[in-house]
Amino acid sequence: MWWLLEELESIRRFLGMGGDVLMAIFVLSFMLWTVLLERWFYYAAVLPRAMKKAVAEWSARPDHQSWNAKMIRQEIISRQDIENKRGLPIIKVLIALCPLLGLLGTVVGMIQVFDILAVIGTGSPRAMASGISKATIPTLAGMVASLSGLFFSSRLDHLAKVSTQKLEDKLKHIA
Repeated sequence: MWWLLEELESIRRFLGMGGDVLMAIFVLSFMLWTVLLERWFYYAAVLPRAMKKAVAEWSARPDHQSWNAKMIRQEIISRQDIENKRGLPIIKVLIALCPLLGLLGTVVGMIQVFDILAVIGTGSPRAMASGISKATIPTLAGMVASLSGLFFSSRLDHLAKVSTQKLEDKLKHIA
């Protein structure tokens, strides 16, 4: 249990080194990963049942050939496609915000460096180091959060497209 406390202390120190902007990136990353995990759970646990329900709904129809039946089939597919893609735009916005907040952290940190330079001058590199640290750490954190989220977001996009295509194919073969 002591190792957990040490890790939490390390995280607290890291967040303190990056300033308020790093805390905002941490909150944004937490939100991003919450939505990503929800979507992974959906594809793993909920989607198979939803696909079976959609196939059963289409199979229960006596008419599969009329124009009305084809429109109902399209509605079933569209409804499932919307559900498959739910949350993906939010993920993309959160991914785009991470590096922007990192850039904001860079600007805030550089302003602190310039403030130190104005007060102390260039003779104290140790005084400038904290501002440079506050400038680079949020940039790094924003980029890491964005890149990791981008990988999983592209995978979720692919799963959404493939799932919709599979449903469309299944409903096409039921006559």
